[in-house]
Amino acid sequence: MNPMVSEAVDLQSPDDIALADKMNAGRQQIVTELKKIIVGQDDVITQVLNTLFVGGNSLIVGAPGLAKTLLIHTMARVLDLKFSRIQFTPDLMPSDITGTDLVQEDSTTGRRQMVFAPGPIFANIVLADEINRTPPKTQSALLEAMQEHRVTVQGKTYNLAEPFYVFATQNPIELEGTYPLPEAQLDRFMFHIIIEHPPYDEELGVVRTTTAIQNPQLERPISGEDLVSFQRLVRRVPVAEPVMRHALDIVRATRSKNNPDAKDYIQKWVAFGASVRAAQYLVLGAKARALTSGRYHVSFDDIRALAHPVLRHRIITNFHAQSEGVTTDAIVDRLLESVPLPRSGM
Repeated sequence: MNPMVSEAVDLQSPDDIALADKMNAGRQQIVTELKKIIVGQDDVITQVLNTLFVGGNSLIVGAPGLAKTLLIHTMARVLDLKFSRIQFTPDLMPSDITGTDLVQEDSTTGRRQMVFAPGPIFANIVLADEINRTPPKTQSALLEAMQEHRVTVQGKTYNLAEPFYVFATQNPIELEGTYPLPEAQLDRFMFHIIIEHPPYDEELGVVRTTTAIQNPQLERPISGEDLVSFQRLVRRVPVAEPVMRHALDIVRATRSKNNPDAKDYIQKWVAFGASVRAAQYLVLGAKARALTSGRYHVSFDDIRALAHPVLRHRIITNFHAQSEGVTTDAIVDRLLESVPLPRSGM
């Protein structure tokens, strides 16, 4: 499904408003339940929830011990969704993810036949733990699932149950024995979410909580069916033409090739800019952000607030940027300063 397809509606019907209210109430309840286990990380939780409401996939990067796995597992428990964790290792094969055909004997007839044994990808929330520790051939086994919500094994296609999400984690510290994710796969992640070490008070809370007896009772405020309904509602949020153009202007400004208007710093530091999928996810994420803020339209601030998680993994820097220590986040900062708002703004 094309993420940019939406209906030109105003979301003013009683049913739409009721569903939007349910979405906002559900979001608050999910956060409340997560806080029973997760200390701090408010921005990370917001981006994960945004991923859920859009129906995308996200890459979560952070040092060990920052609750990446715990957050996603707890989210699945709160939503009562089927959870699957795949530990990526150098010897992991594509069939270990998708599943494979096995020869089984029919107990009644005695005849042998091929039976498909589903792999761990057949879940609602899939955690691809340390995804960069397995070779690209196995990493690519996720591509079809992430984009099409289906897998093909031995020429036969199997649909995945909805809702379906992939959350992948990476450890930015240990680089030995890792394989960089192909750009084609990185582009399929809606957000690149960075988890930093928390402030002192939050870290103290983590130590206090995790060294005491924990047995929280988690409520389940919304269901998987609710999430699918929320995703449809998000896609129907209207976006004014100037706002959509601003999202595209930001994305196009990341490109230097065949772009005579490219800024000097883009020409100096960027090898490849973001694809059109970046603009799609900027708009989709902004729609979800608007709804969860109690608004039925998208603002320029919604677009700009998501620029870093949407663009940081889609901008490929060159040798000059790497030698000067220029990060993609720094480039996005420059973009937000230099790309003007349309004059006929909101």
